[in-house]
Amino acid sequence: MSHKENTTGRLRLVADGVSHGFDGDSVLEDVSLTVDPGDVLAIVGPSGTGKTTLLRLLALFSRPDDGRVALAEGESVDTVSTELTPDHVADARTNGHGDVGARTNGGGGDGDARDAWSLSDDERLRLRRRIGLVAQDRSLFSASVGYNAAYGLGVRRSRAARLRSSLRRTVGRWSPPAAALSALETVGMAEMVDKHADSLSSGEAQRVGVARALAVDPDVLLLDEPTSNLDPRNTAVIEDAMREAKARGIGVALATHDMDQARRVADKTAVVLGGTCIEYGPTERVFESPRDDRARQFVAGELVY
Repeated sequence: MSHKENTTGRLRLVADGVSHGFDGDSVLEDVSLTVDPGDVLAIVGPSGTGKTTLLRLLALFSRPDDGRVALAEGESVDTVSTELTPDHVADARTNGHGDVGARTNGGGGDGDARDAWSLSDDERLRLRRRIGLVAQDRSLFSASVGYNAAYGLGVRRSRAARLRSSLRRTVGRWSPPAAALSALETVGMAEMVDKHADSLSSGEAQRVGVARALAVDPDVLLLDEPTSNLDPRNTAVIEDAMREAKARGIGVALATHDMDQARRVADKTAVVLGGTCIEYGPTERVFESPRDDRARQFVAGELVY
């Protein structure tokens, strides 16, 4: 299933032994995984096991209590996608290496992964803007579908571009940028560009949320339960959008409790139980021959959690 085209220059996202908690309660403990360009990673586990918290850490919205979220630029996935595993992380720590890039490619060069929270605020913001997160709550503005899809593009524009857009609004009917229209086309919502978001179904709203993230051409797309409670048609559209993102070299990570969905769309799967990643590897191996007995029971539906 792996697709390695169009990945050069895309961002690689690495969770390196991250732990996080709230009010003294541990939510995640020592989780290590990667989101590689042109790959889809499924993070599976029951509700309340820390999947959303992990996505927020990967999106650089929150700083981990321990471990780090590291990023590498300008490197093809071919050189790194199969090299960084939990075993490699453990080996590197034992050997005293301090940099994820050094562990995966020998160190040196622009491909080395950098701890996001060691960077300046401006540098971290620049990288954060290359990561798209679609939350589970499907929050949209009380405006048109086109406005919602184009919102991220507006946030990233220069002041001069904002002024030009304002002038266009005074002359005639505003039209979303081509990138927003293309993203709406990807999720089958282009014909509803002028429809008010308040009138959308939950499935349509989720599709607009995905389009808003895709419109800015992120290097990484993070999806939190993107098809939860959706009908088969909306589910299929969003899964096709993930495949389209992958074909463009975007790294995709989705949190899901749908085992069948993980098998359909994911190149790699991480099984998270009780805030710990107990299994991580190629999706086929994770489902067909998991190394952890709890993971075997969970993916088989035998473990009630």
